[in-house]
This record gives sequence, C-alpha cells and structure tokens, in this order.
Amino acid sequence: MSGRSKVMTLTEAIEQFVHDGALISLGGFSATQCPMAAVHEIIRQGIKNLHVAACSNGQAVDELIGGGCVERIEIAYGGNGRFAPTCFRFRRGIERGEVKVEDYSNYQMTLRFMAGAMGVPFLPTYSSLGTDIVNRWGFDEGLRRQDTRLPLKKLEIMDNPFNRTGQVDRLVLVPALQPDVTIIHAQKADAMGNVRLMGLVYSDIEQAKASKHVIVTCEEIVETDDLRKEPERNQIIGIQVSAVVKVPWGAYPAAVYGYYDYDPWFLTEFYPKVAKDDEKWQQYIEDYVLGVKDRQGFLELIGLEKVERLRADEGYGYNRSLKRR
Repeated sequence: MSGRSKVMTLTEAIEQFVHDGALISLGGFSATQCPMAAVHEIIRQGIKNLHVAACSNGQAVDELIGGGCVERIEIAYGGNGRFAPTCFRFRRGIERGEVKVEDYSNYQMTLRFMAGAMGVPFLPTYSSLGTDIVNRWGFDEGLRRQDTRLPLKKLEIMDNPFNRTGQVDRLVLVPALQPDVTIIHAQKADAMGNVRLMGLVYSDIEQAKASKHVIVTCEEIVETDDLRKEPERNQIIGIQVSAVVKVPWGAYPAAVYGYYDYDPWFLTEFYPKVAKDDEKWQQYIEDYVLGVKDRQGFLELIGLEKVERLRADEGYGYNRSLKRR
C-alpha cells in the first residue's frame, strides 16, 4: 500500500472528475453512507445533465435531482425507508418529466456494476422474471442509439444454453455498467486511496471497481500502517481511487456505521416540509447549499450541537439512545 498522495479538497475533486453530462454512480443505501457533501458540491458547481446510476439510494439522489443536476437515472429504489418510501424531489422530477428513469432490481443493479468491474458485457440472473421490470423500459430506442453509453436493450431474456432438464429455464441478461466516476463515502482511507468500509458495504465495492474514476470522501484519513493491521478489512485499493477527501459528517443526515446515526429530526420533520414545497425547496438550496462555502457551513446552519448528539456508541456502531420517532 504505497504510492502518491491523492488527497484533494472536495472542490478540486468534483472539478476534476465530475463534468456536465457525466455518467456517475453514487454509493450508500437509502439513508446510510450517502456521499452528501459531494452532492452539495456538485450542486454548488452547477453541474448539469448528469446520468446517475445507483442501487438503492435515497437522500443523495433526492437532493441531486432537486438541485437540477440530473437528466436521467438508472436505479432500483429511490427512497429513505419509513421516512420517505419514495423520495420527494425524485418522485416529483419523474412525474413532471424532468428526469428520465429506468428501473432494475437491487440485485440486477449490483450485477450490472459487477459485470462492469469484470469487463464482461452482461451477467445472467433469474431476478425480475414475471415482473414489469422486464416489460417496462424507461429509455426509448432513439435515446439508446444516440448515447453509446446506454445499452441498446434494457435487458435480454434467453433460454439457459446448458439446460439438461427438459423444463423451461429462462434467464435475464443485464448489461454492464462502467460509470465515468463513482462517489462513495467511507469511514477510513489513507492518502493513497486505500479504503476501509465498515458495517454493511452494499454495492459500493462493485461500483468502485467498475468505474473509470473513484472519489472517496471519508470521515478520517489514517496512516497506511493503521490499515495494514487488519488488511482483510480493506476492500478498495489505491490503484482504483482517483481522489481522497476528508469530510467529517460527509454523509449527514444519513448514517455512517461506527461514527454517527441518521438524523430522525432532519428526515422526519425538517426535510419533508421543505422537499414537498417548491418554494421552500428553492430556499433550502439557496441557504443550505449555495449559501455556504463548504460542509462546515452547512453543519453550522443545521446546528453543530444537534449534529453531535448523533454520535455512535462505541462498540455498537449506532446511537442506542437516539429517539427515532
């Protein structure tokens, strides 16, 4: 684990690796480990027409769409669980025709990233047989032919060529995904880009391996020797990473296992009132995203004392005393 330092500011990382029209992938799941600081920086930089790919992402997808940055999205689920079974700006953008969407199952999206990481054009699965995922396509043939990054078909169904049972055995082939850049939020990384994710890792590893570039925002940058103590816990290596950015509280209001919990106040009271109202939403973007210089400014508006109450209990990884309702 050695090499040159890849440490940058968040502004530098987004400027260098995220551009108008890019195909980007966001790590995390629902309200857990979403790269929120990076999303706010993308909005601040006015990046537009993004093509987003994610498995199940709530808060990051919702704010990126609400910030006017997304043209189309491929996703399994855009929600925050009980806080928002379907995220507010995500839903509104699709209903208004402002964002094109194509959906797959969670397993299929992970397989698509895995295929991209493996360098194969597709992977087979039984997932989605008998459902409308097979029948309903979000991107029309004209768009697929215009954009070479889109597969010509959403999926393909074929007979199992190795079937010896005599029974019908059909498979769904899902196309590979190779994003221009994946952005994940991790607990720890060293300056060279070696990354340790703790707790559930979702599809972040497959997404990182499939991408041309990877931006890692993290709670802390540690010495390489700290990661060498338990090397089996390091999932992403430096050669796969383009930028490392230290951003404490970089996933807030989402949770980061071992560091802090999600914020039920933000997700239950504050955000829904704002996100459901167009005028309040625009004011939120003006004040909380565009009106601050960086993550620290955002957290100060939220209230540092309020945020500190979310700290995870040592040994548990989450906050046991948090009032979640």
